[in-house]
Amino acid sequence: MFTGIVERTGKIVSLNAASGITQLIVETGKDFDTRPGDSVAVNGCCLTVTSNKVQFLAFDVSRETLAVTGLGKLNEGDEVNLERAMKLGDRLGGHIVSGHVDGVGTVDRIYKKPDGWELWVTIPHALGRYVISKGSICLEGVSLTVNHVDDRPDGTLVGITLIPTTVSLTAFKNVTDGDKLNVEVDTIGKFVERLTKAWPQQ
Repeated sequence: MFTGIVERTGKIVSLNAASGITQLIVETGKDFDTRPGDSVAVNGCCLTVTSNKVQFLAFDVSRETLAVTGLGKLNEGDEVNLERAMKLGDRLGGHIVSGHVDGVGTVDRIYKKPDGWELWVTIPHALGRYVISKGSICLEGVSLTVNHVDDRPDGTLVGITLIPTTVSLTAFKNVTDGDKLNVEVDTIGKFVERLTKAWPQQ
């Protein structure tokens, strides 16, 4: 379980595919303590640490994860958002994030302004029903507040403001028009939908 508050960014050192599993190695810098078996959100994807050596973490990434997330688009040298799993009793600074990506959105446009960037992302219609104005959404592992929601024929357009601190502390500083972003919608909304749907009599 995560909160969507990125602890730091890391750099992709290598992505090597072998026998259906891709090994991802990320340089994290100093004082990012983990152990093999720990969970770390990499751009919002919950991955298990398979090796931690000095300032480098290794993860095994399945074909399924590469297919349904944006991890498959990463290249050596790319910057990624990192967050370790929260501890029981930690402050929930963002919102409840599982690290299980629901889909991929596309940056429609981004306006870079001194007082904050305006980010517009189109997400699939199937995910749009879980997004509300002033609600929360997780993009690339970052907990963000939704400002605008516009359902369109080609998907749901979501408008977000990135404050300067968010830009400077995350990999959003590198985002451009057309980029693919990992999307996780509000977990509570999905639970409510399932609990309130009609069920056949047993």
